[in-house]
Amino acid sequence: MSEAATDAAPKRKKRDHRIDALRGIALLMMLADHAPQDVLNRFTLRNFGFADAAEIFVLLAGYASWLAYGRLILRGPPTGGWALGVERIVRRCWRLYLFQMVMLLVSVLTIRQWRHYSPVPVDFLEPELAHGHEWIWRVLSLQALPNNLNILPLYIVLLLAFPVLVFLWKLSPWLLAGASLALWGLVNSDPTLNLPNWLDPDGWYFNPFAWQFIFTLGMLAAIMAGKREGNLPGPLWARLIAGAYLVFAALQCFPYESWNLPSLRPLGDMPPADKSDLAIWRWTDALAILLLVQSSVTATRLSETRVGQALALLGRHSLEVFSFGTILDLFARLVMNSFGDGWIIQILVNVLGFAGVYGVAVWLDRHRRQAALMAGETRKEAREEAKKDRSAEIGDANP
Repeated sequence: MSEAATDAAPKRKKRDHRIDALRGIALLMMLADHAPQDVLNRFTLRNFGFADAAEIFVLLAGYASWLAYGRLILRGPPTGGWALGVERIVRRCWRLYLFQMVMLLVSVLTIRQWRHYSPVPVDFLEPELAHGHEWIWRVLSLQALPNNLNILPLYIVLLLAFPVLVFLWKLSPWLLAGASLALWGLVNSDPTLNLPNWLDPDGWYFNPFAWQFIFTLGMLAAIMAGKREGNLPGPLWARLIAGAYLVFAALQCFPYESWNLPSLRPLGDMPPADKSDLAIWRWTDALAILLLVQSSVTATRLSETRVGQALALLGRHSLEVFSFGTILDLFARLVMNSFGDGWIIQILVNVLGFAGVYGVAVWLDRHRRQAALMAGETRKEAREEAKKDRSAEIGDANP
């Protein structure tokens, strides 16, 4: 190949690891937050802002959904289009549903067995799930969503609604943003607008009619970043506002009492920002973080370090890491409840937890690479066979 041809060849776009790394951080924070006795949850996002890992997770779910399915739908046949996009969304939702069922069944059966040997507080398992079999149908039909097992059903509902969001966006991005904001506002004015939950008279803890807004914001952010090589527009004034808001949120939300420190809250003891209906304080917090990360060259460099790559590895396998982490959290809570939460238990639980989820991510990534390599070899063999067939046809045509 000539030097000119080499220069003219398009360069392969370098992967942006910031979103994966941020999602990896959110997964590790969830791992700590879901075990109340874990001392590490004193250092997670919920102590330094209105939002916590859940808002980051759903915001990035909307971002990733556009990259995975939105662009596929817009590409059109034969390599894309509505039919293929909807098919992949349904397959993904089915996978999410299976993981939800496995996590829930493992949780219920584990707690039922554990309490034969050691007392288990009632808040580990809703009373309706503790006895009998009526709960099985309720769980299978997503009518019953226990604590710590309610975010994947939210993701399923939002993902099933994703084609509607794409359709509205094609009509007008402002129509999509306005409709989504209006629905969020309606829910916050009337919290009874929710899906039913057999375990909670107030309905789903993550109200999907409210949480669709942060999912939509993630989708719109991905569209905007796609026009700028993966970067969100980050003018100085926007970054200053986002940074100032996060400083205010940290000062307002920090648990001074737990650290025996004098309060520095600018607004005093304000009412807690409602999580179920996604109070405005919460989604603005998550959006500010996304803006600062996706407009930062420094964040790009950090995501390419060894630590950043380890976090990105977790983020690329978020479903499996989250699900395995949820089961590990259950055992951590049971162990700490039965044997105490001293330093030896703390170190053991956290080392095994972090090593466990990272090991799962490494194994999955290696398996994915091997599958891609085998698929590449298969395609190469097919191309070689096709060349041989064409050569034979030419030979037959020219005896």
